[in-house]
Formats: sequence, structure tokens, C-alpha cells
Amino acid sequence: MGNTDYEGVIGLEVHAHLLTESKLFCKCSTRFGAEPNSHTCPTCMGLPGALPVLNRKAVDFAIKLGLALNCRINRRSIFARKNYYYPDLPKGYQISQYEEPICEDGFIDIEAGGQEKRIRVKRIHMEEDAGKLVHEHTIETSTYSLVDYNRSSIPLLEIVSEPDITTPEEAVAYLKTLRDILLYLEICDGNMEEGSFRCDANVSVRKKGSKELGTRTELKNLNSFKHIEKSLNYEIRRQIELIEAGGRVIQETRLFNVDEGITYSMRGKEEAHDYRYFPEPDLLPLIISNEWIEEIRSVLPELPGEKTKRFIEVYGLPKYDTEILVSDKDLSYYFEETVKTFPEPKTVSNWIMTELLRELKERNIKPFEAPLSPQYLGELLTLVKDGTISIKIAKDIFPELMDKGVSPKTFVKEKGLIQISDEAEIASAIDRVISLYPKEVEEYRFGKEKLLGFFVGQVMKETKGKANPKMLNELLLKRLKT
Repeated sequence: MGNTDYEGVIGLEVHAHLLTESKLFCKCSTRFGAEPNSHTCPTCMGLPGALPVLNRKAVDFAIKLGLALNCRINRRSIFARKNYYYPDLPKGYQISQYEEPICEDGFIDIEAGGQEKRIRVKRIHMEEDAGKLVHEHTIETSTYSLVDYNRSSIPLLEIVSEPDITTPEEAVAYLKTLRDILLYLEICDGNMEEGSFRCDANVSVRKKGSKELGTRTELKNLNSFKHIEKSLNYEIRRQIELIEAGGRVIQETRLFNVDEGITYSMRGKEEAHDYRYFPEPDLLPLIISNEWIEEIRSVLPELPGEKTKRFIEVYGLPKYDTEILVSDKDLSYYFEETVKTFPEPKTVSNWIMTELLRELKERNIKPFEAPLSPQYLGELLTLVKDGTISIKIAKDIFPELMDKGVSPKTFVKEKGLIQISDEAEIASAIDRVISLYPKEVEEYRFGKEKLLGFFVGQVMKETKGKANPKMLNELLLKRLKT
């Protein structure tokens, strides 16, 4: 971050698309990826005479997030017109909330650099999204920028933090924590590539110990954690170097060039008065009753922070395991369902973090889409524990079980994979291997103990991997010393 006499001051504005079926003020679909301009109507296109009607589900989602982020839910909030011209904004204004948002004064607890920190949430407000410009679209020999209005009026929540963040690492921790909460609440899909979870950052620097805020710049449309961290690091360093050289920071909006790893000026930064906010005349104030809030509170799920603490306390898992399992709501459910069948949490965690996650990644599927159910994973681990099959066989057949989704017990029986636990049979296999490698036996007996692994491998090959490993090791050591 450069000169250690300075610190960054970062406030984040996150835009989260809501998982409603219809738009904020009309019945048009919010489905991503449709033909351009196929999900539009007079209301979201801003045609004369069309009136907005507020989507109640979007309000439910706003209340849900406000409660999850420890906010005060305002019983009265109003919508405003945010006036500015851009080709992807057909009305010439955006319906948003300004002076009276739906949620205020919350917080998110994060962990960064081994330290816990509370980041205050200033406000959460509802607004509609703009359309989307598609640049460099070539028709015949000419290049155009085209406008797709499908995204116009899709419901957004804008979550605005206080400038409590001082490092890019804290910023990423805040964003990951917020994204996890949105996913657990099932109100946003968190897809950064599609733009349904994106971030603007207000950045300034000041001397450490100073309370005075410096001139800030705004970094727009950051859509990956990696780019967010890189852009913040660069911008903080740029501002420090500028001040140290006797220059001054200009209040402006900047973009991040991914290829060069630098930020560059886009335009002068707008102030609130530039947007000429005034109350939306076509919408009444939004009045929220205590009953409405309590109804939403009653269906709030266990959030990631709460689940993390419970997994550590109840299951005795290490923090590393817990962070991986809790990072995905479905994965944490898969874990708990498996533990019901096979009540050894750490063993279950190990298999999920290695075998299951590898297979899910290869197939590009979610945990709940896995053909191998939690109950069947528990059954597989039981077969290993009771000695029916070895760990090696369990790992070897795991991909096939993932493909077929059949009972491991039935599969093992049909394939003749049941572990050999008969001492005489294993001893016979050991004798056959020892007779084949007299030189290696002699070397082992003269102190080359690393050869033990070689003999284990050969006996396993002889028994097609079915010898009971514990019994094999005991009998092999005994036989080699004889």
C-alpha cells in the first residue's frame, strides 16, 4: 500500500440484484440472458402514461436483508426520482430512495488479517437498475453501441457502508461476508460476472491518526474480488504518491483497467444536487408495519456467522474446515445430513472437502445436484469404518458412485470389492510377494525400512486392493522380521 504514514479510507456501495420473478415496478421478467429488449413494457421503457406499481416481494427482501445486517427498518420510506441522462436510462431518471431509505444504521462483522472488525452499514435503499449498453457491435462495416433494456427496472438493493474500511483486504472480507449473507437469505444469486453483485468504492487517504477525511475518488463497477483488491491497492498508492509529490487528489470517478492494473479518470464526480432528487409523484410513501417486520424476522435462516460458531462448538471442527463448509449454504446442509448418517464430523468434513468438492468441480454442479446423496456418503464411510472396504477402494469408486448415485453397499457387493479380512488369505498373499522379491527382503532386514511401502503396494496389487490395510501391515511386519 506504499507509504506507511498513511492509511486508506474506503466506503463501499454494493448493488445487489434481487431474485424476484418480475421487475420492481412492472410485471416484466427478470430472467438473465434473454433476447435483447424482449423483457420490456411501457412502464420499464418509460413511455408516457405508464405508471409504476411496487413489487411487494422486493420490499420483503429489503426488510430481510435489513434485519440480517442489524439495521433499523424505517416504518416510512419514500421513493425519489434521480435525474440524469444516459442512453440506457429510457425515462431520463431512475426511481430510487434518497432522503428516507428503507433501512439504516446496521453493521457487518468481518475478519481480516487475523483481526475481527465491525463495519457500519449506513443505509440500504431500493432502486431500479438501468439498461445495458453493448459496445463495439458491428453491423456490416460499421461499429455501433446498442442498448438492451431487459435489465431496465430490475430491482436492486444498494448497500452503503460507512468509511470504516482501511485496507483492500478488509474491503474484500466485507464484500465476501455480505455476498454470503445475500446467498443464505436467497435474495440474490451473487453472480459477479453477470453483474447481479457489483461494487463501487469511494477511496481517500489520510495520515494515520488523523480524523479528517481526504478528497475521495470513486471506482466504478468493480465485479470481481481480485479486481477490487488490485484496484484499491493501486488507487491508494496513487493518491499517496500524488500527495507526497505536492499534488492534490481531484474528486472524480475512475475506472480500473484490468490488463494494465491501473485506474484512470472517467469523469468528474457527481454530487447529490447534480441529480436533482425529488419525491417520486407516482408512488405513495412506503409504510411498513411492525407485523410485517416480525413476519419476515420469523423466517430468517441461520446466517453464516451464526453457523460458523455452531459448527465449531457443536461439531468440534477446525476453523479452516468450517469456513469452507459454511461458505456454501447447500454444502453446509450436505455436511449436516451426512453427519446424521455417519456421526463423525471431522471424517465427513475431510471427505467433503477433498473427494466431494473435486467431483462437484469436475461436473460443474451444486451439492444438491450430486447423485451421491448425503445418506449414501454416510453409508460409504460406514463401509470403510467397519472394514468392509478399504479407504483406497472407497476413494477409487467415489467417482463412479457420483455418476450412478447408487447405494455404496449394493455397489461394493455387486463388484466384489468387499475387503479381505481373513488372516490366512492375506498371509498367503504376503508369502507370494516375499517369494518374488528375495533381494528386497534381504535389504529390508539389513535396515532399508523404506521398502515396507513397496511390499505393502505389492500385496495390495496381489489382492486387487482388497486386503485390510491394518491387518496387512501387522502381518507383513511380522513376516519380514521372521
